[in-house]
Amino acid sequence: MFNRHDVMMIRRHIAFYGWVQGVGFRYRARHAAALYGCTGWCRNERDGSVTMEIQGTDENIDRVILAMERGTYVRIENMDSRRIPLIEGEQGFKTD
Repeated sequence: MFNRHDVMMIRRHIAFYGWVQGVGFRYRARHAAALYGCTGWCRNERDGSVTMEIQGTDENIDRVILAMERGTYVRIENMDSRRIPLIEGEQGFKTD
């Protein structure tokens, strides 16, 4: 059982589809990840989607995604998300 100071960290691989390239999406992702203490990376794909791996608490990952959706011109039409293994010792959030 967790006490109130224990948190369960998870990692998600997410593909975002819609108006997600050329609209400050990756910049916003990096800023929100730093704000909510998440680590990982984000990159544009050739098909117009954006791929992200993000690690943090489930709640903070959701906060990052909500912050990204609030951006001007950003329109997430679809997301494919799955849990993947944690990366121990990862620091920061990188964009390509």
